[in-house]
Amino acid sequence: MVNLVSTTIKVSRDTKERLVKVAARLQERYGRRVDLDEAIRYLLDLEGRRPELLDSLVGSMPGLSVEELYRERRLDEKRAARRYNI
Repeated sequence: MVNLVSTTIKVSRDTKERLVKVAARLQERYGRRVDLDEAIRYLLDLEGRRPELLDSLVGSMPGLSVEELYRERRLDEKRAARRYNI
């Protein structure tokens, strides 16, 4: 697991509920605790194979595009790399 700098993002209640359900399914599959960050990363990995899945989640938050989500994720990773020298 990569140590990242924490960032707060705003999502609608519906999006959070759906994300929690994704995390719950992953917990059942992996047999261990899965946080929302890992659930988001899972969805991002799936996006290349099933873009409609991520679009359905991101689409519920007006004004947020998949490109913006990727851009923010890359910025988070760069910040973490600088902070943790990785």
